[in-house]
Amino acid sequence: MKLTKYLAVLLILLPCNLVAVQQHWKSLINDGVHDPTSPAIGILQEPSQAFSLLPADTAGNKVSWVRALREQYIQPRTNIFPETKINVLDMDIIMDRTGEMPMVRFPHKAHTEWLDCENCHDDIFIEIADANPVNMFAILAGEYCGRCHGAVAFPLTECNRCHSVDRNTFTGQPGAQPEKDLTDMLN
Repeated sequence: MKLTKYLAVLLILLPCNLVAVQQHWKSLINDGVHDPTSPAIGILQEPSQAFSLLPADTAGNKVSWVRALREQYIQPRTNIFPETKINVLDMDIIMDRTGEMPMVRFPHKAHTEWLDCENCHDDIFIEIADANPVNMFAILAGEYCGRCHGAVAFPLTECNRCHSVDRNTFTGQPGAQPEKDLTDMLN
């Protein structure tokens, strides 16, 4: 009986959550980015209209772009040059030099579903363990993860999205984690 009540409340609140998310999208005229006197304002689609059917998120532009991609709401172009081969890498990196914060989990899969490896390696990140002195000061200055996060990816104020690995419960070793089997996904 408790489970039934819980599910009923969840089903009632879910649409409310989606409406609450939609209410936070500013119109193009009021977003502080677009020129309200530009004739393009009448041509561009409003965010509330463009994003309303996409999976909701709590940060940034209020869209879960990874879910939108995986659930096929969107199908972005995989490359500009036809010879580009997409290599989805399902491997995580666990970074433990985070002071008192939880360790950082970097999910390659969520990134390589969008970007070719050459977007980051070896210009932004050297592809050698412990070769990158990543720290929050550098990230906030637009280096490393800060090249995208805070600009086109979820904002840096969402600490728990990266600092997500509890030191007390993590049983593996920091660094590259074993690659997951992608056979089913690639076939």
